Formats: sequence, C-alpha cells, structure tokens
Amino acid sequence: MKNIIVLLVFSIIVSCEKVILGEEESNTPINNFELLWQDFDAHCSLFVSKNIDWDASYNEFRLQVTNNISNEELWQIFSKMLERFDDSHVNLYTENDAQIFTSGFTLNEQSKSEYSKSLISSKYLDFRVEVTSEDNLSYGKIKEKNIGYIYLGAEDGEDPEIIETILQELSTYDSIIFDIRQNIGGDESYTRRIASAFADNENLVYTTQTRNGPSHDDFDEKTLFYSKIIGTQYPNPVILLTDRRTISAGESLALYMKTYNKVTQIGDTTAGDFSTVSTRRFLPNGWSYKYPIQLPRTPTGEFLDGNGNIPDIYIKNTEDDISNNIDKVLERAILFLFEQYNID
Repeated sequence: MKNIIVLLVFSIIVSCEKVILGEEESNTPINNFELLWQDFDAHCSLFVSKNIDWDASYNEFRLQVTNNISNEELWQIFSKMLERFDDSHVNLYTENDAQIFTSGFTLNEQSKSEYSKSLISSKYLDFRVEVTSEDNLSYGKIKEKNIGYIYLGAEDGEDPEIIETILQELSTYDSIIFDIRQNIGGDESYTRRIASAFADNENLVYTTQTRNGPSHDDFDEKTLFYSKIIGTQYPNPVILLTDRRTISAGESLALYMKTYNKVTQIGDTTAGDFSTVSTRRFLPNGWSYKYPIQLPRTPTGEFLDGNGNIPDIYIKNTEDDISNNIDKVLERAILFLFEQYNID
C-alpha cells in the first residue's frame, strides 16, 4: 500500500511538472523569432503611445528569417525590428550579456559628448562635494555667484533623505541649479523623496496603467501619482537642467519638479523612456530581452513615452562646445537667474 501511495505521489509530481514547465521550445531561428514577436505582441505597452504597426513589422521581418540563417543575421533582424520602438527600455541580450542591444541608443549615446562633469567642476564651480553614500550625487557652488549647484546622475542610492542635509548646506544661496543631465534613472521612491524637498504644492504629476490583456489597448485602471511636501523645503528659485540622456526615473523626477511654481527647466528634451520594465524574458537560444509594460500619461492625458519632458527654455551643447570648454546650458541657466530674478 505504501509503495502504491509513493508511486501515486510521484506520478502527480511528474504530471504537475509537465503542466508547469510545458514542452521544451525548439531552438530554431524561426521559433525564436515567433516567440519574441508574440511575447511583445501580448505584453509590451508601447504600441498605443508609439503608434507602432506590429503586424506590419511581422510581415516585413518574418520573411527574412529562415532556419538556415546565422545567429549574427538573426541578431541584426531582431535589432532592426526592435529599433522601431525607439525606447531605451527595449533591450536584447545575447547569452551572458556578451552583446547588448538598446533601442533608441544613438541619440542617447550622442548626448554623452555634449556634457562634461569635469568641465563643470573645473570651470564653473568654486567647490564640489561628492556624496559617497549615494550613486552619482554631488553638490557645490557656482563660481562668483550666490547660486548653489546639485548634480544627480542616478536614483539608485541608499539614503534619499540626504537631500535634506544638502539643501540645509545650500540654504543661504539665492537659487539652486539642479542638474539631472545624463541621469539614467533608478528607483521611483527615491525620485519622489528627492523631489519632495523642493515642493511648493501637492498636485497630480502623472498617471500609469499596466498592460493586462491581449489587445494592444488593454490596460488596467489608472494609478495616480501626486507630489508631496516632506521635510524642510528649499524656498528659492530652482533651475532644472535636462538632456536627451535624462531617462526613466530621471524623467519622472523632472515631471515632479515641473509641477512646482519655482522651477524652470532648461536644456534638451528628455529621452521619453518613462515606463516600468518587464523582468527578463528568455528565448530557447539563450538570448533574453525586456520591454515596457506600462502606459504613463500627463494629468491631461498626453502620452509621456516618446515625447519626454519639453524644457521651458530649449538649448543644448554640441560636442564642439564641450571641446572648447563651454557649457552653454549651464551658462544659460546662470543668465536666466540674473535676467529673471536679478540673482548674481
């Protein structure tokens, strides 16, 4: 009787395993293509905001895939198809991340040459303090001006409350230039805490919906995000500097900051890559990929993905500007503070 029970239990476990794991997918170029296309079709959130005809992409690129093509050729086909999303949250990885594709990478990469942290430190700041506990956070003072300066390059630190200490040290300055150029994003809760230290109101900032059905326009109910006033507030004018590589949670930070009356955004339009990203998905050939799963909008309903944060004053550096030791964006911010508020 005991043996019968053991056999029965083993049979149930094996049956459950088959249900959970399913049949092993064949590792062919055609099947890898089909699985990738179908998974994007069923779960990616960008089709509505980017107006992408995914069926047309299938018809175009499926014809290029046979089971005789090489991995290199399949990689090129996938890359060209996914580039149409123009979103840095669409990623493709070979096994062990030996090769990585990021959609919309060209403009983001170009902007790296349009910004120089060392130039700012050497030419424009009296001093710069690196906050070692955090990820790419520093602060200082603009040379010969009563203007503070904060740089935040990511929102992956451990202690966003440090912003209180920084603002206390900069409290005697008539204004602050808050530089989030080249900000690669991070934790949204970190974003909200940093932004709250500058708040002068509590308003609806943006909404999100998560893809939850087979149709490209199937989304759940909206989640609303509001600005909050927390801790001691910096009361004076703030200039927010952005560029094309201000991405993801960096763009959310800009959204919060733009709801405050005392904030003016100067620089380039941000990347327009807002959405939360899926966990990694895997193909039979060992490649993996990710895609956005949410639909962020402004309070008035405009799509954020693909549009980005448009600055109040548009200006951007060129590679030649940086080579000639000029940061036109930062200089425009200093000039604006003088013209608008007589801050010198």
